[in-house]
Amino acid sequence: MKNKPEKTNVMRILDREKIPYQVRTYPHGDGAVDGAEVARLLGEAPEKVYKTLVTQGASRQYYVFDIPVEAELDLKKAARAVGEKSVAMLHVKELLPLTGYVRGGCSPVGMKKAFPTTFHSGAEELDEIAVSAGRIGVQVVLSPKELARLVRGQFADIICD
Repeated sequence: MKNKPEKTNVMRILDREKIPYQVRTYPHGDGAVDGAEVARLLGEAPEKVYKTLVTQGASRQYYVFDIPVEAELDLKKAARAVGEKSVAMLHVKELLPLTGYVRGGCSPVGMKKAFPTTFHSGAEELDEIAVSAGRIGVQVVLSPKELARLVRGQFADIICD
């Protein structure tokens, strides 16, 4: 798999929407890789590599949050950003049936259903960020503004200070 990884659903969607991106791969074992380790393996600054987190609000609605890999989601700020009383992290066992993705390979693009998506406001200042291409070991690097437009996302301060 040194040359080009096979296209993921994320890449097919980006191609269809004519959104430019680069594919980056990293070596991994069987399970999810820690986000900071992914940034190191990609040779990217951790603030440019984003992880995708899925939550459920008090209303039972699901929400997607993308934050830098070394940051922690502030559940209160996240809830405020989406107009909920509270949000809670989704249990790992619920992730695959809900999104179609496994832990460590979850992307804001191409989930089974489109959920309200919020990117940390720091992404808006960057030319490009890396997010999962929908498979562990594969990332796409692209414009956060293009990505937000594609998933109809918003930007907000959603990480712990």
